[in-house]
Amino acid sequence: MQERLQKIISAAGITSRRASEELILNGRVTVNGAVVTELGTKADPAMDLITVDGKPLQVSGQRVYILLNKPTGYITALKDSRERALVTDLLKDVPERVYPVGRLDYNTEGLLLLTNDGEWANRLMHPRHEVEKEYFVRVRGKVSEQQLKRLAEGVELAEGKTAPAVVRLVKDGEQNDWISIAIHEGRNRQVRRMCEAVSLSVVRLRRVRYGSLSMGTLKPGEFRYLSEAEVNALAGKVTSSTAPSSTTPRTTRTKNPSGRPPHFRCR
Repeated sequence: MQERLQKIISAAGITSRRASEELILNGRVTVNGAVVTELGTKADPAMDLITVDGKPLQVSGQRVYILLNKPTGYITALKDSRERALVTDLLKDVPERVYPVGRLDYNTEGLLLLTNDGEWANRLMHPRHEVEKEYFVRVRGKVSEQQLKRLAEGVELAEGKTAPAVVRLVKDGEQNDWISIAIHEGRNRQVRRMCEAVSLSVVRLRRVRYGSLSMGTLKPGEFRYLSEAEVNALAGKVTSSTAPSSTTPRTTRTKNPSGRPPHFRCR
């Protein structure tokens, strides 16, 4: 069956739908030997030879959804010119090719989702769906009520004012406070920049929740597969035990030194 090239590429787990469009526009995709640069172009992955950067595309029918506790010192990209460690290096025993849903900075840790389902990833990342992400932020010094209020109301960044956020003090330390910031936008380095806008210096930044998912007991570098219910809940779908499913996420494999699947807690 013919489909748009960007949909085929994202379904193959190469990258997201939006990034797939950039690959096409930059002339990095061919169909049956011919370079394609038109976004409306369709192809049939079962009949046509599709390549990305000269490599044949292989579309897998297996959809994979992973929750990873990202440590600092890893980048959320599939390759890096500076040869820094990639988050996918932590998933070496995952046979499918997956890519991150959104980004976490090199020095940001915590909950990161990875998948080879482009449609699902696009739904989570699209601003209109307003999927909330919560971060714990350790800041240098003490936080004032005025700073918390400004963060909650939205602050001015170079590209415009941020949307209202849910902000609270998590821990009142002697030298450093911890605050929680929950946002539904996905601007570049948004939480760090919001803190800078109210004169707060970020010492540590950790994402602790994505929609209804939280980290549970996963240690840095560990991951687990999402259940079907979790996948559908994030996508805004209601399922029942008798409803047929087009996805088959796995839940048993995990990079857990104890050999036991980690417990998981939803909010």
